[in-house]
Parts: sequence; C-alpha cells; structure tokens
Amino acid sequence: MSEKLREPVVDFSTEEKGQLPSNSDDILEVDNKNVGSTSTSIPPLTLDKTMSITYRTLSIQTAESIEARKHHIKKEKPVISPDDEIARLDYHTLPVNLIWQRVESNANLGLNSQTATYRLQHDGKNTISPPKSNVVYKILGYLFGGFCSLLWFAAIIMILSYKPFGNPNPAPLNLALGVVLIIVVVIQAAFGAYQDWSTSKVMKSIRNMLPSETLVIRDGKVHRIFATDLVVGDIVQINMGNKIPADLRLVEVTGDMKFDRSILTGENAPVTATVEATDENYLETQNIALLGTHCTNGTGKGVVVATGDQTVFGRIAKLSSATDSETTILQREITRFVLIIAGLSISTGVILMILWAAWLRVNYPGFLTFSGMLVNAISVIVAFVPEGMPVAVTLCLTLIAKRSYRQKILCKTLPVVETLGCVSIICSDKTGTLTENRMFVNNVSFVTKEMKTQECKDALSATDHPEKKAIRILQLAACLCNAAMFDPATITLPVYERVVNGDSTDSGLLRFAEDLKESTIADRLEFKTIYQVPFNSKNKYAITIHRSIEDNNENDLGTSQLTFFCKGAPEVLLERCSSYLHPDGSERLLDHESRSLLEGIQDSWSRKGQRVLLLAKKIIPTYMFPGKSKNDVEMTNLALSFNKDLCIVGLVGIVDPPRAEIPEVVRRCRRAGVRIFMVTGDYSLTAETIARQCGILTAEKVDNIDDIIGTDKFNPRQNLDSDDDDYQKNINSLVLTGKDLSQKLTPEHWDIIANYSEIVFARTTPEQKLKIVTELQRRDNVVGVTGDGVNDAPALKQANIGIAMGSGSDLAIAAGNMVLLDNNFSSVIVAMENGRLVFDNLKKVILYLLPAGSWSEMWPVIVNVLLGTPLPLSPFLMIVICCITDIFPSLSLTHEKAESDLMLRKPRKASRDHLVNTKLILQAYGFIGIMEMLFAHWMFFMYLSSYGGITFRDTVFAFNNWRDGFMGKTIDELNELNYTGQSVYFVSLVIMQFGNLLSTRTRRRSIIQSNPFSGPTRNLYLFGGMAVSLITALIILHVPFFNNVFYTRPIPVQFYFIPLGFATFILMMDETRKLLVRAYPKSFLDRIAW
Repeated sequence: MSEKLREPVVDFSTEEKGQLPSNSDDILEVDNKNVGSTSTSIPPLTLDKTMSITYRTLSIQTAESIEARKHHIKKEKPVISPDDEIARLDYHTLPVNLIWQRVESNANLGLNSQTATYRLQHDGKNTISPPKSNVVYKILGYLFGGFCSLLWFAAIIMILSYKPFGNPNPAPLNLALGVVLIIVVVIQAAFGAYQDWSTSKVMKSIRNMLPSETLVIRDGKVHRIFATDLVVGDIVQINMGNKIPADLRLVEVTGDMKFDRSILTGENAPVTATVEATDENYLETQNIALLGTHCTNGTGKGVVVATGDQTVFGRIAKLSSATDSETTILQREITRFVLIIAGLSISTGVILMILWAAWLRVNYPGFLTFSGMLVNAISVIVAFVPEGMPVAVTLCLTLIAKRSYRQKILCKTLPVVETLGCVSIICSDKTGTLTENRMFVNNVSFVTKEMKTQECKDALSATDHPEKKAIRILQLAACLCNAAMFDPATITLPVYERVVNGDSTDSGLLRFAEDLKESTIADRLEFKTIYQVPFNSKNKYAITIHRSIEDNNENDLGTSQLTFFCKGAPEVLLERCSSYLHPDGSERLLDHESRSLLEGIQDSWSRKGQRVLLLAKKIIPTYMFPGKSKNDVEMTNLALSFNKDLCIVGLVGIVDPPRAEIPEVVRRCRRAGVRIFMVTGDYSLTAETIARQCGILTAEKVDNIDDIIGTDKFNPRQNLDSDDDDYQKNINSLVLTGKDLSQKLTPEHWDIIANYSEIVFARTTPEQKLKIVTELQRRDNVVGVTGDGVNDAPALKQANIGIAMGSGSDLAIAAGNMVLLDNNFSSVIVAMENGRLVFDNLKKVILYLLPAGSWSEMWPVIVNVLLGTPLPLSPFLMIVICCITDIFPSLSLTHEKAESDLMLRKPRKASRDHLVNTKLILQAYGFIGIMEMLFAHWMFFMYLSSYGGITFRDTVFAFNNWRDGFMGKTIDELNELNYTGQSVYFVSLVIMQFGNLLSTRTRRRSIIQSNPFSGPTRNLYLFGGMAVSLITALIILHVPFFNNVFYTRPIPVQFYFIPLGFATFILMMDETRKLLVRAYPKSFLDRIAW
C-alpha cells in the first residue's frame, strides 16, 4: 500500500500521562479481580550481548527478506532466524484506521471483556516460554564443575594405582578408594542439582512478588490488569517510565515520546516514537513499541499486535542460547579460592612424589611402592579440597534470599546479596526514597502576598474577597496543568484520603486544587486539554494547552482563546516570565523588585524543606495552535515556542516530610562505615534542608564548588582514613548543583569530591547522576544507588548494586539489582547486614574446613614419608573426613546469626579483603590446625604405645623395618595396631573439630556472649551437625563392611573421651585469644586476628 493514510489526531488529555481525556465518559476502573487473583508476572528481561547481536542479525536478515520479496528473488533460508516471518509483518505500514480492522478492536472502546477472555484462552498468557534447558550441559557442569574435576582426577589415579600401576600385586583398597571418590562426586552432583532446583524455585517465587501491571482500555473503560493477561487488540496506555508489556503499534504519541531499546539493540540512544512508519523493516521502524523496552519520555497509546512468544523479544529469546553475564564480587572470590586450593593441593602432591622418587625409592626401596605413594599423594590432594564449600555457598545465599523474601527485599540474583555487604557509598534519591512521597501544598504566594492553604480555601469560598480571582486562577492552573487523576472508586472519600493515579507532585497539586474547590472534574470538562508536554528531568517543566468549551469570555480564565499553562522549577521558568498575577487578579510587569521577592520566597521556603513550583500562564490566539498535525515533533516544537513572555500565576510550596526511620538508618549506615550521599533533582536549598532533617548533612559549615576549584590546600582524604571513631571530629560536608557539575571538573577535583564524608548533589540530570556514580567507582568505591524514577535508571544500572523502590517506575525496577517491595529505606540496613553476614559465614565455613580437612591430613603423609613412621591416617579416612564428617557441621555455620559488631565494621575492600587471606590461613593452619595435628598424632602414638608397646621413638625412621618381626610382632599384628591407630587419629580429628566448630562461630566475641543454646544467637544446627558427624564416624568404625574393605577398626572407649578434652582445650585457647583481642584492640594480636 503506497499511500499512507492517517486517522485524525484525537485530542489528548493530561489528566494522567498517557490516559484518556478527562472530558470523556470513560472511567478509570481498577480490575481488582484480575489483579488480586494471580501472582504471575512477566519474567525479568535481561540485557546481554548475545541478544543484541541476535537482534541486529535478525534485523539485517529481515531487510534482506524484504528486498528479496520486492524483486521476487528466492532467498536461501538462513539457519539463525525466522526473518521471513518478521518481513511479512505489516502492522507498522498500515494506516491507523486499518489497524483496528486487522486486530478486530475498537479505537474508542477497545476489546469487550468476552472477546478478551476468549483470546486469552485461545492464545495463552502473554509470557515468554522459558528456554529449553540443556540437560546434558547441566549434568556435565554438576559432575565436572568446581572441585569435582580434582576429585575425578584423584579417582582415576586411584583406579590406575590398582591396575596397572599396582601390578603384579594390585591392592583392592586402591580400587575401592577410586569407587568411593566417584560415588562422592555423584552425590555432590546430585546435591548440587537439587540445590539449584530448590534455589531456582525460591527465586521464582520471590520474583513473583513483583507483578507487572498495565493500563488497558476494555469496554470503553480503563482497567489495570496484569501484563500477562494482555491479548492482541488491547489498547495499552503508555506513561513515562513504563515497561512495554507486549509488541504495540503506536496510535497516539506526544511529540517528546521516546523509547529505550537498549535491551534489544545494545544502543543507549533513545528512539523517538512516531505514529507513522519510519522504515520498511519492522525491527527498525519507530512506530512499533517492542516488548521489554521502556518509555523514557512522553506518553501515548498503542494497540497490542503480538504477545508472548510471537513478540520480537520472544522470537529472539528462542535464538539466544547463551548468556554473557558479568561475574559478581563473590563469584570472583570463590574462583580465587578454588585456584588457591587447587594450586596448594597439586603442588603438595607433586612435592611428595618428587621426594619419593628422589629419596625413598632409592634409599628405602621396599618402604613405599609407586602405587602406594601415588595413593598417598592423591589423598593429600583430596584432603585439600573443601568439598562442603560449594554446597555451603549456595545454601548460605539461599538462606539469605529467603530471609530477604520475608523482609520484603527482592534480590534478582543470589550473588548480588553479598555485593551490598561491600558497599561503601549509597547515592540516594530524595523524593519517595528518603521522603514519604506524600506531598501536600503548604504555602501559596502571589509575589507580593504569601498565604496558607486554609486562607486560600476561605478566600475562595467567600462571596467577596479581594484575592478570590487570583486564587481561582491558581487553582485552575494546579488542576489543569496536572497529569494526575482521582480514582473513581474513592471519589466519595475526603480529599486527602482519596487514591490518586499519578506522580506524587501532581497528586499533591490535584489534592490542593480539589481541597480549595471541589470542581476539578468539572473544570477539566470545561477547559479541554488539546496538547501537553509532560515534565521531564531535563527541561524541569510541564506544559498543557486548553480550550474552553464556552465561546465567550465568561469563564473564570476570562478568555475564549487558548490558555497555555506551565509549571516547573522557578529558577528555570523565571527567565521565561515577563509579568505576574497580582493578588487582586490583575497582571503586573515583572520588574527587578518583584523578581527579587520571588527568589527570596523560594529560598525561604526551600530552607524549610519545601519543594517550590512556579505556575505560569499565557493566552494564545486559537488560530496559532491547530492542535492537530501529522508531525508530532512539529507540534511539540510549536508548543515549546510559546513558553516565553509568561505571566506568573504564583508559587506553591509543597511539603514532603522525610520518612521517620531515615535519621536512624543514616546513623546506622555511618556507624557501619557507609557514606550516604543525596543525589536529587530538587533545588539545592530544599535538598540541603531535607538532608539535615535526615541526618545526611551534620556539619555547620558546608562547602561548595568554590572550595573545590582553585584550591590545593584542602583535601579531606585524611578524615576518611582516620582511625578516630568519633565521626563528628572528622566531618566535612559539601553541596554541589547540576550547574557546578557542568563545569570542567578535573580528575583531581573529583578526587577531592569523592573523599567528602557528606555530600548533597542538587538539581542533577540523569546524565549527571550517572557521572557521579561512575566517578565514585573509579576511586575504588563500591557504590549502591537507591531510586524510584525514570531519571534514576541510568545510575541504578551503572551502580555496583541498584536498589529500586517497589512503587517506582518499571524502568527503575528493571535497572535495579534489588527491589525494596515495601518502599522502606530501612530495609537497606537489613540487606546490607545480610550481605555482610553471607561473607562472614562463608569465611567461618572455610575456617572450619581447613584445619582437619587439609592441614591435619597432610601431616600424616609428611610424617610417614620423612620420618618413616607407619601412616597415622589412611587415605580412606582422609576422604571420609573431607567428604562426610566435616560437611554437616560446616553447613550448620551458614545458619549463624550476625555478630553484634557486624554493622560496626568498615565495608570491606573487594580488591584487598579477600574471602581467604593470610589472617584466615594463619588462624586455620597456624593456630587451630597445629593443635589438632599435634593432639591427633599424640593420640595415634599413645595408642601404639599403650596397646602395642611401640613408642614414638621406636617408629621414627623405621621405614623398611616395619615388617614381620618388628618389636617382636608379626606383620598382621603390626597392621592391626596401625589400622586401629589410624581409626584413633580419625576419631580424634572428628571430635576435636567440635571445639573448632564452637570457636569458629565468632570472630572476637566469647561463646558466653554468643550462646548457641538460646537467645538471639541460638544455633541448634551446630549440635545436629556434630551428631551426624559422630554417628558417621561410629558407622565407619563399627560396620563390618568398612572393617573388611577399608581396614577401619573399633577403638577403645577411652579414645572417644580424651579428644573431648582436646576439643575443650582448643575452644579455651581461642576464647583466650578473643579475650586478648578485645582487651587490647590495637595490639599485634588484633592486627593478625581474622
């Protein structure tokens, strides 16, 4: 179809951004039945490089298909994509009036309920089918991922040690050990698969807490429904910040309407929306709004042309089989730990083999065979592997995610929980985040006269009042230049109890207008909105143009011409004004004196924490603005051209009090070493006042840009690095505006800015918010950003962790990593504590596993090789400790509660404070590990002496002498002594680990202060883990199968009780260490404490 027709533009009201005109008969009706009956939601759509590449490839191939069809060329079908199907789509090229015929819908009434229900049943839910999971790839990942590859290597070597390395006398024990390791790998893989399934189930239920809703027109009424219930033919209303819920053909747009398509294209530049096609390619035209993209500016309407898997996103999702995701801080830490352990274990095994080959094989040829030494070396490698670690990581993160679930904190991915524990700076938006987002007008000013809201109400209701005319015009400006509207379901309630659909500022103004005179519905019918330019964070003003239904001048605006209203930031609009409305209703010239009065009023109200808006008007001849055009951009430019020579109607001061919990949250963040910066679009004085009320600014003297530029003598870095715990002694505050940031700030200037302890950034644009976050990150800060608006989205996405408010815009929620579902900023503290707790508990798990699992198992082999003694611990029992007896107690540590000083520590530096560091290794090996190793060896040699008459001195350098006739004993007697002694060593380690477990629970606090039996620190899982560990040991030692196959033996009863004394000794030694650390906080012991 060559000729492009266009349906006449329907007058578009600004009752709410993108909603129906207020003068229509349509009623906003919330479909409570649909919303309340389900918890389904569109799955989160994630940006990745593969999807962007696939989209671009698909676009090129679609263009080729279009060209091929034009020239009747048979195009070879590519393997990658269904480009011919997309090339056949012509919704973008059809005129608007023919679109309704194609989708069988009505331009004014939308679908009827019966049709919508039928289509939903026939076409299915508007959801993207999950990709088919690659079962083989997943199984291979479970079997060979992480530490499993080392265990497979060990199992293969064990089996080879049986045959052929064990020939001509292969030892069946070696084969059994290989089989045991394979069984361990399979069990770990099965547990990992179960844990992943359990975790994905938890995360799915968490994500379902955040349903996606949209406004649609059905039966001539506006309904709020879940996006999953959309069907082809539905008319969707799009507001700034909304996520597009399906593929839409745009039928009405404002001239400034734009979309962010970066989730598909990877390009950040916004795309201007149009009604007419701009490209023959369905993927490139600008009159199609694609599922998953976001409206970043303006408002409009679109008709659904595809849902679910039939959308472009759904088609691409099928083609994208891989996902590139950036590793989190925790994932990098675990990878580092795996590499350290792998390096230590392999190097130790290689060194032992070299010692055997170079020394033992030559000097003591009969002492250890090649296969026997190989088994010992491999056992050491296995001993180094903390098999419980992967399970502990997943379990710990899952527990925290479940806890967050209960506390109304949505974590989109598990590892992001720990990232918040590293945050050193939180950049917070003001409105709706730090404040209650319940705005109401407190003051009104007509330049020469200030009035309270009640005074205005009394004047407007009086029969004869000198300010009545001016107040009426102000009331009309607040009502008409407004994108909010009352929910009809609550229209009978008192004004301040009604539900308002719209942003908080517009809601406050609408309530103010209705409170003055309950006529807002009638006023909007009388003064019809014919065009509007919504507010955005760049312009900082909104515009509406109205036509009176009366053809005479007998209305309250006193004109039959068009009335242009504008509201916005006073410092932006003041330059565009040339007159002002006097309290008596007359217009006066805006001179220097009146301008100074206005600026003084703005500053005065701002210092009281009020948001100040300027309302202005202008009369436009009707012929100068037709209200209809084929080019919406031209219409917007024409509307903007009238935004000069305005008449100031008045100023309004809006109060939005800080949330009651904010000062305490700020105080607790500060104690945790986290700085909170306010980053807002508000006026600097308003922002500074609210910041003081919130406790973000506390210094009497506040620096500004002049203290940053042109001075070298001031650098606040010393304040941040000070060890002084008294925050007030090290305080320095700074307030910067967007205008200040527009200057050419050098990296040196940003070095100074980034080291202030308190900062307020005011009148910032989204680009400047992004710049602030980027500059702070460049200076080795882990930055968290909280926000709820469209203008916060870029910074939320750039931050190390973006924290969106549950009531925020779809764009902000999509950009964030975490969502506070109850909009409670104090949840940040909870989430931060959870993040730190994850890292703390994982350190405890590692610290528990290392002393017995690697150190105390390595030394028996070293003693055996270097001193020639019998092997104190068999390879099988080494594997049992690593893979069974240590696992359950280590998992119990993931249930530990936060220590009392957790939120008193400074945030850890991800580049410096690692999961495994020198301090932890020193504690594990140099303190706990040495005691366990020495005590276990003492028990082994004590048993040999008590029950065999063989002393330690007798065994040293025995080497080849340990054979038939040694100390008058047969080889069978010697073997029995050795097998039982190995079991004694094994039981000693198992029981001494109980002392390690109880001491590892806390870093510095006593067990009395952290009672594991009762109170807030209770953790009964510890004792369950101990019981499982001891029962396992008893089974291993007393079941005949293990006795016959793996040469374990029952031990004398006293050898169960002696290690309890050693466990108590280990606990007491660590309690003494903790006491000294607490008593001497800056001593050498404190500096080396883990």
